[in-house]
Amino acid sequence: MRSQKIIMLWLALVIVTIFSQIILGGYVRLTRSGLSMYDWHVVRGVIPPLTEEAWQEAFANYQKTPEYRKINVNMDLKGYKEIFWREFNHRILGRVSGLLFVIPLFLFIFTGRLPWRENKLLLGAGILFAAQGVMGWYMVKSGLVNDPHVSPYRLAAHFWLALIILALIVWRALSIQCGTGPVHRGLFQDKTGRSWLLFSVLLSIQITWGAFMAGLKAGHVSNTWPLMFGYWLPPNLLSGTGGFWHQWVANSVTVHFIHRWLAFAVLGAAGLLAWSVRRIPRVEIPLKRGATVLFGMVGLQITLGIWVIWANVAIPPALLHQGFGVVVFIMTVFVLQRMAATSLPTDMPYLAGKA
Repeated sequence: MRSQKIIMLWLALVIVTIFSQIILGGYVRLTRSGLSMYDWHVVRGVIPPLTEEAWQEAFANYQKTPEYRKINVNMDLKGYKEIFWREFNHRILGRVSGLLFVIPLFLFIFTGRLPWRENKLLLGAGILFAAQGVMGWYMVKSGLVNDPHVSPYRLAAHFWLALIILALIVWRALSIQCGTGPVHRGLFQDKTGRSWLLFSVLLSIQITWGAFMAGLKAGHVSNTWPLMFGYWLPPNLLSGTGGFWHQWVANSVTVHFIHRWLAFAVLGAAGLLAWSVRRIPRVEIPLKRGATVLFGMVGLQITLGIWVIWANVAIPPALLHQGFGVVVFIMTVFVLQRMAATSLPTDMPYLAGKA
């Protein structure tokens, strides 16, 4: 029992650091600080400039980048230090969260507290931590070119890697604490399972287009709601150069429009899921409450999104919107985990109210 408490505290701490890393990453993006570190060194990169000469050298190298020449040409050393420290802290926190996860994981496996055969999800998360660091640099590298903006598609991949890592760890923590069952195809053959699948697909699309919004800075396209430019259907929707698919993922107006209104489809699917769960005979209370809370959270997230639009993507509401979106994602994982638990034989102890 003592070992389980230690493991749960460790996993909770890792979840908090990942969540903090996501919020800090959003702050770095909103303050245009992500391209301030123009190189990537796994070991040497943990040491910032320590002398005035080192700072002058770092600033001189930054002045050679397209971002400085095209956007920050009037920036002085003081301004450079501000954006440097934001990105530096983001990278350091990423390393810290990775070590905080990987080192205890192998210690627990080595001592037998976490049998490795039962913790493949955590081992997979450890591999993805390394992949996330590489993806982060791959994303930054896309902005160190003539057009000093990171690729919205690499940004989306970077964000999704963080969410997948978070989902694996949250799932394992819930399994240790509450127990679980297998997630197999049969779980999605009834109305409840199909409702969760519909909701999760729509939510995934919404999250992806939200990342496109961030990468394209499409949130600044319109600061009015519900109309855009005074229209329900903006006149320049699906316009511009590029093929048909390009219009859906690269046209700022179209991306904004999709993200704005797809949210209500997500809300409808969340309502359907909550209704389906409540119709299950003798459904366990955590699942019923989780599905109902999820529906309310989606509604609140839409309200936050409207606030972001009206505030013209001001930093506080934008970060709150992003952070709460991660919480909605975690709750979605929780609902699936409890659905899997209810598919187990009814003599399992946590189905008797111990969840």
